[in-house]
Amino acid sequence: MKIEKIKTLGALKQSGYQSKSIKDELRDNLIKKIKNKETTFEGVHGYENTVIPELERAILSRHNINLLGLRGQAKTRLARLMLNLLDEYIPLVEGSDVNDDPLNPISRYAKTLINEKGDDTPISWLHRSERFAEKLATPDVTVADIIGDVDPIKAANLKLSYADDRVIHYGMIPRANRCIFVINELPDLQARIQVALFNILQEGDIQIRGFKVRLPLDIQFLFTANPEDYTNRGSIVTPLKDRIGSQILTHYPEDIETARLITEQESNLVESQKEHVYVPDLAKDLLEQIVFEARESEYIDAKSGVSARLSITAFENLLSTAERRALMAGDDKTTLRLSDFIGVIPSITGKVELVYEGEQEGAAVVAYNLIGEGVKSLFEEFFPEN
Repeated sequence: MKIEKIKTLGALKQSGYQSKSIKDELRDNLIKKIKNKETTFEGVHGYENTVIPELERAILSRHNINLLGLRGQAKTRLARLMLNLLDEYIPLVEGSDVNDDPLNPISRYAKTLINEKGDDTPISWLHRSERFAEKLATPDVTVADIIGDVDPIKAANLKLSYADDRVIHYGMIPRANRCIFVINELPDLQARIQVALFNILQEGDIQIRGFKVRLPLDIQFLFTANPEDYTNRGSIVTPLKDRIGSQILTHYPEDIETARLITEQESNLVESQKEHVYVPDLAKDLLEQIVFEARESEYIDAKSGVSARLSITAFENLLSTAERRALMAGDDKTTLRLSDFIGVIPSITGKVELVYEGEQEGAAVVAYNLIGEGVKSLFEEFFPEN
């Protein structure tokens, strides 16, 4: 279908276009990818047999989804990669605030325009990259932000009564109609705001300031949550949990090979660093082993987790330490040394939450000991006692 030639509702009808819900879009395109043996979530490692199959089952079931896991477990990345399962373009009524489907309009604006212009109603096309909306749940979020409110300036400019639904200013969720909408750190959202989501999740409609506005919104909701938030900052209210179709648990890499793959993929290195600093495989393994030791350490709060970002930033610091040493010595090239691992301490101290005993030891001492534990574990692998 050549979308550049389809500019009106009449042309859209003649093209044979059939509208479908966003959940059907995701489901249909996922089915195609599975049949063609294509990778559905490119660049996500370690979830092939755990998280991704569960996520695919939730999409096939057309569920709203909650990704529950500690920090640095690719929850937001998974949500953003779902964009690849959407159709490349969808039509909408030109000028609509809520991305009205020309064949199934929901807003007063779109219905009035179609009644007036019929098949001459202008349409535009929305690319899938623009069909992603994201909101970080913070304590200052209001119902007006995410759902909408009466706009007194609009009422004054249009000379309308507050009783007229045209004075409504839609919030983020109605404006994300026919899109993927992500709310990060859901437990941080105040309980009264979570209650406002009930009807949207169950019935797909909204209510603003007592207006009887029925907007059957078509949205794929994804929520992310950290188990630590349930006790430290808030919780997900039970009726809202009941309305979320699938809750999927994420996890950290289960082996060093997967962790290495993630670190090498995500680290932001300058080409000159890669050329001038040779990193032996043993050094890469040691770096990941240090992170594994941190996740098992009695001095670090296991409930808070040790993010995958620790190994990424530690790897960047590690190469920079070796690079600086070579520059000071006047060498063009160098090989990573064990002594360079002292440079990863700032990456560790800034990314771990210590328990009381760890605070007594001091963050720097704990980080230094983790390096020693990592060396010891790898040494025993290469030189076992028996």
